[in-house]
Amino acid sequence: MIRRTACIIARSTDPYRNLAIEKQLLDTLPEDTAILYLWQNAHTIVCGRNQNPWYECRVKDFLGDGGKIARRLSGGGTVYHDLGNMNFTFLVPRADFNIPRQLSVIQTAVSSYGLKAVQSGRNDLHIGERKFSGNAFYTSGHNAYHHGTILVNADMSVMDQYLTADQQKLQNRGVKSVPSRVVNLKSIAPDITIDGLQAALFRAFAKVYGHAPAILDEKMMDQPTISKLAEQYRSAAWIFPKEVPYTFTVRESFPWGGISVNLLIENGMIREAKFFTDAMDAGLFSVLEQSLIGSPSLVSSITARLRQKQDMIKDENLRQVVSDIGSLICSHIRAGDRSAYQKADGDTT
Repeated sequence: MIRRTACIIARSTDPYRNLAIEKQLLDTLPEDTAILYLWQNAHTIVCGRNQNPWYECRVKDFLGDGGKIARRLSGGGTVYHDLGNMNFTFLVPRADFNIPRQLSVIQTAVSSYGLKAVQSGRNDLHIGERKFSGNAFYTSGHNAYHHGTILVNADMSVMDQYLTADQQKLQNRGVKSVPSRVVNLKSIAPDITIDGLQAALFRAFAKVYGHAPAILDEKMMDQPTISKLAEQYRSAAWIFPKEVPYTFTVRESFPWGGISVNLLIENGMIREAKFFTDAMDAGLFSVLEQSLIGSPSLVSSITARLRQKQDMIKDENLRQVVSDIGSLICSHIRAGDRSAYQKADGDTT
């Protein structure tokens, strides 16, 4: 049960420091405490934990324009941040993690501007038919966080210029571009400001959780640890995947998200495996990758290894993810085998 609450606003607009503060808050969260952390990043693209920035944005162009690219711990998709966007993070003990309750803080805050926000899909908040907030989630030990964006007055043209959205996903949603499916709150509530929204979020947080929050300052935190975490988030090794000459690549979209399966197969064995996905679960895919490394590239072996992991999962949604990935890989391996056989049968030389 939550007995204490606190709020903190980041002083910096550097994404690596802000993500470091978020991680430090998660690691040091006291028992029975909920924290609302508000932060902004200047001219930044943030990718989900299991995404490949080279697939998601125009990396060289964006960096050349002075932008920063970051990778967060949570799953989900890539987003653009500027100072017209407000980021929020709810940090709570895992036992008190409640997505509807947390979202109600955002809904209550925007309702003070006469706006009715509704949850839509797997992780979005909409006003009417358009999205103004995307959300993602992460758990670590006994604690968890729920973070997301709130578009107040973001530059949509920059978003469209640098993000390379999955066209199949957009077509499935009946839209032509990223900006056409999102909306700035200021365009429908002209009096809204970042400062005003921050105050509204603090009031809503106190109302939903029933406690007046203490106001924290990041200067009270362990600065050497934050600096060390920030350098980890800043490192190219964390942001960009290592280059591997994959010999098998297949992409597909499912209700739970899009995925690119990449395998390095040598002498009939899987030597490397990497899944790039905007699925919400952050930790599942590295487990599946490791389960395939060292496997013969045979349908029977791949199926057995993935089924073993699937049998250890209680969540039916995640079990379906594993099943879909197994079917995707094996169907293409079977198709490849058939092509090889057909070529052999037709070869008269």
